[in-house]
Amino acid sequence: MRAIWLSVLFVWLAGAAIAADTVTLPDQGDLHGQTQGGITAFRAIPYAAPPVGDLRWRPPQPPLRWEGVRDASSFGPACIQMWKGAAPHGESEDCLTLNVWAPATPGTAKLPVMVWIHGGAFKLGTGGAEIYDGTRYAQRGVVVVTINYRLGWLGFFAHPALHGATGEAEGNYGLMDQISALKWVQANIALFGGDPQRVTIAGESAGGISVDILMASPLARGLFAGAIAQSGFPRSELEPIRGADLSAENDGRRFAASHEIKGDDAATLAALRALPAETFGQPVTMILGAPSVMVDGTLLTDQVASVFARGDQAGVPLITGGVSWEASLMPALTAYPGWLATKIEGVNPSIAALYDFTANPNQAAADFITDFYETEPDRYLARLHAKAGHSAFVYRFSFLPEAQRGLLPGVMHGRDVFYTFGTLPQTPFPLFGYPITAETPADRALSEAMIAYWTGFITTGIPSGGAGPAWPAVTAHADPVLDFGNDGPVLHAAFAPERLNAAERLHGIKGWVPW
Repeated sequence: MRAIWLSVLFVWLAGAAIAADTVTLPDQGDLHGQTQGGITAFRAIPYAAPPVGDLRWRPPQPPLRWEGVRDASSFGPACIQMWKGAAPHGESEDCLTLNVWAPATPGTAKLPVMVWIHGGAFKLGTGGAEIYDGTRYAQRGVVVVTINYRLGWLGFFAHPALHGATGEAEGNYGLMDQISALKWVQANIALFGGDPQRVTIAGESAGGISVDILMASPLARGLFAGAIAQSGFPRSELEPIRGADLSAENDGRRFAASHEIKGDDAATLAALRALPAETFGQPVTMILGAPSVMVDGTLLTDQVASVFARGDQAGVPLITGGVSWEASLMPALTAYPGWLATKIEGVNPSIAALYDFTANPNQAAADFITDFYETEPDRYLARLHAKAGHSAFVYRFSFLPEAQRGLLPGVMHGRDVFYTFGTLPQTPFPLFGYPITAETPADRALSEAMIAYWTGFITTGIPSGGAGPAWPAVTAHADPVLDFGNDGPVLHAAFAPERLNAAERLHGIKGWVPW
């Protein structure tokens, strides 16, 4: 009898060991992941059917079932990119997959979840990039999910031939993918130890914009309990899907015409769907317009800021912020600081004086563009969210490695993601022509602080950072900002209020832009 019980115990223990990296998805099949250092990663899990053939430019469909055990140890291909060299694991139109990191032995309590939406101007990027490795959050008891979604003309495309063709939503197919991934998380994340009631969406750049849009979308309501928008440009003006000269449908017409496809009927749609996938990986030109998110009337009914102004956004805790040199993303707007100063002075000379264009014109231009497009809009969105009775926390990321101080106007767009995930480089390398230095103890300390605040927020809805200062929410009377700077996290009662008030006045002038 003792031998029998020992045999049963051995089988049970063996099964428990296998179960740590094997998951059965009821509607799809068995997955086998990879465990290392106490963390199990499951990569390239399909969350929707391949959007190919007749499913091109249709909302994502349910994922297909597979036979046997699916190997989930390697990342899948990125969606078709419009900038080559950005897909470390190849690219394909069959790309709707996600990746999960979880503690190998999560215990009995369900863990909070972060769903990360990658950046890349809605034209490049992948959830399988090494920079988004979820290990450091999983080590802190957070289940991390990173996703792929359709990009470029395959992800954001409108055309009269599509309008009403299937009676389905149109245009923002990449955003539909994001919502589909969130629904998959709701249905399946408990199998990985995650709590579907504690899902925080997060992203940077196009991912941050996506977070703001999902906050504003009625179709995403109830799919998440918190949101982190990094460099989300929340005052961005998006094209309408149709009904104007500058519309997504007219962009789609120009794209089709560039491939000698004209007309608005079923034959036109068939011809567009017959185009090879690599056709959609060509770099965009000004003639063709730029495929991007649009106000489609269904997924997004209005501009994000307008939805927040009405108080119609998701009522969940929000972190919003950006880096100190967002203008690095827009070099054309800072190339002629004298011209920019004159443009601002034409409205109000005192505004230009706030930035001191005379003493340091290049820094002044960088600061103004950053304030106008990111820092003031973050404050604006947080105030609107607070006015609606919801928690909003604002941050600024200004930490520069010592080797870069005095060389750059601030932290370039996207650089904060290394710190968000703790995936700092071990050796120096260039990024967009700027030097990225190897990790130092100061880098690591700042990264650990940021991860601690993010983990606290994902876990409780309040960004608590352990040894760092308490981070209060924005209120009707206060605009606190937590600055992740050279001295570590420092709380400020406000950031450059006179400058941001001036930027707010400029936003209030209908049609005024700094170009």
